[in-house]
Amino acid sequence: MKAIVVTDQAAGTAGMTLVERPEPDAARLASLEGANYGDVVVEVHASGFTGNELEWPSTWTDRLGRDRTPSIPGHELAGVVTALSYGATGLSVGQRVFGLTDWTRDGTLAEYAAVEARNLAPLPGDVDFTVGAGVAMTGLTAWQGLFEHGRLRAGRSVLVHGAAGAVGSMVTQLAREAGAYVIGTGRAAHRQPALGFGAQEFVDLENDALEDVGGVDLVFDVFGGDIGRRSAGLVRAGGTLVTVAGPPEARPADGLAIDFVVVSDRAQLGEIARRVRDGRLRANIGQVATLDDAVEAFNPTERIQGKTVIRVRP
Repeated sequence: MKAIVVTDQAAGTAGMTLVERPEPDAARLASLEGANYGDVVVEVHASGFTGNELEWPSTWTDRLGRDRTPSIPGHELAGVVTALSYGATGLSVGQRVFGLTDWTRDGTLAEYAAVEARNLAPLPGDVDFTVGAGVAMTGLTAWQGLFEHGRLRAGRSVLVHGAAGAVGSMVTQLAREAGAYVIGTGRAAHRQPALGFGAQEFVDLENDALEDVGGVDLVFDVFGGDIGRRSAGLVRAGGTLVTVAGPPEARPADGLAIDFVVVSDRAQLGEIARRVRDGRLRANIGQVATLDDAVEAFNPTERIQGKTVIRVRP
């Protein structure tokens, strides 16, 4: 099968190469000998990629710290189940699915991927594979940050950094649907896209004073650094700073600071799919490229707003 692989951590996305790799062995998967219990093989139709995953240790080593290069990156996919192993429940051969793969195993920038069945959910027939791959990680990240870690309820105020970005736009839409008052941030050019996703106010981080926002109940941070530090001071008593940018460098004076890593969840994926189907949640896809053009797509000459999705099959 065709697959994108990486071998050199220092090279970043420029070190990606398109190669031929063996397909996951469906016959071995379906036998007791050597099977990974609970796995399925997915014929990948579309794959997402998170820009900083080449910085993650799990891209380069397995759970025992052993080198696993050349490794296939990408952990977001939509496709069709082609084989099941023992212990794989809730799915069937021929079913359309979407979700995330394990961080320490070969990923989704390939024509086939072996995935734990529990990490996948059914993808409705009227949701395009490209959309499914585009909302799997971004949607789960937003859902878990808002509702599991941020304990968001109607009537609360939320400051969403990067509100026009791939994750921020999901956060903005889900927070608005939940009845929150949403303040988005970003560059000046992102004002209208952020408002279009549902932000009720917008802070231009290059020209406006972030501190003028005043107090908020929840901050969803994707930037870290100076923005993350300053945001901690905006959290009201009892509020929460949630971040996906690593351990926070500052904490609210009378609140919580939580950094988290997204995990796949079938029930939450189902909630996301339902919202996509009925128009409550809109995918933020910046460009779509083929697997043959993936290396070029992940090394753009100009900034791409939104998620880059690789369409592995037409």
